[in-house]
Amino acid sequence: MAREIKFGLVYRDMWQSSGKYVPTVDQLLKVAPAIIDMGCFSRVETNGGGFEQINLLFGENPNVANRKWTQPFNDAGIQTHMLERALNGIRMSPVPADIRKLMFKVKKKQGTDIARSFCGLNDPRNLEGSIKYAKEGGMIAQAALSLTYSEVHTVDYYTKLADTLIDLGADEICVKDMAGIGRPVYLGKLVTNIKKKHPNVLVTYHSHSGPGLSMASILEVARAGADYIDVAMEPLSWGTGHADLLAVHAMLKDADFKVPDINMKAYMKVRELTQSFIDDFLGYYINPRNRMMNSLLIGPGLPGGMMGSLMADLENNLASLNKWFAKRNKPTITQDDLLIKLFDEVKYIWPKLGYPPLVTPFSQYVKNLALMNVLQVEKGRERWSMIADNIWDMILGKSGKLPGELAPEIIKLAEEQGREFYTGNPQDLYPDNLDTFKKEMKENNWDFGEDDEELLELAMHPEQYRAYKSGQAKASFEEDLAKRKAEAETSENPVPQVPKEVAQNFKPKHLNIEVNGEKFVVNVSYDKHSEEIQNTSIPKTEMSPVPASFSNGQTEEILAPLEGNFYLTLNASDVAIKPGDTIKEGDVIGYIESMKTYNAISADKSGKILEICPANGDAVEEDDVLIKVS
Repeated sequence: MAREIKFGLVYRDMWQSSGKYVPTVDQLLKVAPAIIDMGCFSRVETNGGGFEQINLLFGENPNVANRKWTQPFNDAGIQTHMLERALNGIRMSPVPADIRKLMFKVKKKQGTDIARSFCGLNDPRNLEGSIKYAKEGGMIAQAALSLTYSEVHTVDYYTKLADTLIDLGADEICVKDMAGIGRPVYLGKLVTNIKKKHPNVLVTYHSHSGPGLSMASILEVARAGADYIDVAMEPLSWGTGHADLLAVHAMLKDADFKVPDINMKAYMKVRELTQSFIDDFLGYYINPRNRMMNSLLIGPGLPGGMMGSLMADLENNLASLNKWFAKRNKPTITQDDLLIKLFDEVKYIWPKLGYPPLVTPFSQYVKNLALMNVLQVEKGRERWSMIADNIWDMILGKSGKLPGELAPEIIKLAEEQGREFYTGNPQDLYPDNLDTFKKEMKENNWDFGEDDEELLELAMHPEQYRAYKSGQAKASFEEDLAKRKAEAETSENPVPQVPKEVAQNFKPKHLNIEVNGEKFVVNVSYDKHSEEIQNTSIPKTEMSPVPASFSNGQTEEILAPLEGNFYLTLNASDVAIKPGDTIKEGDVIGYIESMKTYNAISADKSGKILEICPANGDAVEEDDVLIKVS
């Protein structure tokens, strides 16, 4: 008798692997009935990851969206699932345990059945909490293996990890092949091992299609006993996304698996509606390069979902680097030259950093550090001269235990800078903090929401939630969208949008920083592709301040040394500076986020604050005035 394979539609991840935004709640409600009518999906990924930050960014309440979007599937008996990042919850930085616990309770009440939890370092200590809290909240606890391919990440490594997570109480296992670099035979052996020892544990295979291995991998894991296969569908399948439903369905049916029939009339309706959302506004935030597959990704193992922002990074850094070369009468290089240099650098530094799996946020950390190294080396400088503090946290063990050993040169560099390694439970570094946000809700007379869901949003995404409540988020989004549309209409050479020609305005820029007389070039990407600007809970004392410059005269100006988004504080325990305060040389006056890393901005003179020029969260450019002092 043919074995049955079931399908899960990653409708959320389809969008976030393609561009910046997901559809609005009204759009989601339009497409939900057609997805149900297709009749082939047992599960639909409805939320999690960056879903809620995205809602907040364009001024929409994510709690309303979650409840309305999951309801049709709940009514139809289709299970819904969310993606969450263990210690990081549904943001990019660590989350206190009391906030993590509340998240699972809220998401279950909102209609989400399954919590797919992954740790970017595969540290069971981080996943243990997620498994426990998910089950306490009434959810199915699906633990993910963040899959990569190295001398450390063997079949035996992942088999033992699956055993550990199941022993910790995981109800299901997801083989999360986030870069699509898992070799088919390797994956088949892994799934065989899991099913042989745990025949009643459901296994889902989730893979991106970027390097081109995913179809062969899907067939192998199906033959090995996988129960669910995650798929996407046109016009957002393939490229940096996922394998297409129709192709996977045909392949598995031909291999004599029992697969559900597809209502093609409903399929075409979903396809039509998805395209209409792209045409409406979402296409302005989709990089056409994300619709392309690239087997060069097999080498560095970078996840497809970040390739759009990566290419934007390269484009702008290339312009800056070539200007530097031209001034010194050196030959310029092409984008392909820089891309290969970056890929080679990722392969070089990855083992030295202890083989962190290249998944959010650690894929960004490795990529950012590799890019900084390439720029420094091209200019005749030393590697490792610019390492952001959140990257140091990964190196030092504050995010979890690295799978491999650090290179001696990295350990020596940490010692030279007086940095201490941490071997304790990462959660202990981030004490409970929910009461602080309860106090803020009460002081602002904000409704805690059904099941404390509004409290959760503030605690999980403080800056974004405040911007949403003030109306700033919606206004900024509408302004940005209007600008993109206007530039698309007037551009002589619009960037073609896939699958239809829609121009877009990705405008990441390079920045120049001068620190103690030494100049650095850093890139900033504003598209926040696939991920979100996020508050971090790293204490101020652990940040490495970037010196700021002052102008001459009685009134002096503290200027932005780099481009990004300016924040006065990082977390609720920080005290923001204000006009009238007196600051001293070396005081941290705020933070600028660039490439998903936070840089503390410090003053190099003393004075009284006359004016704080940008609003909290505003985008600033290099040399913009941040603060006026006297």
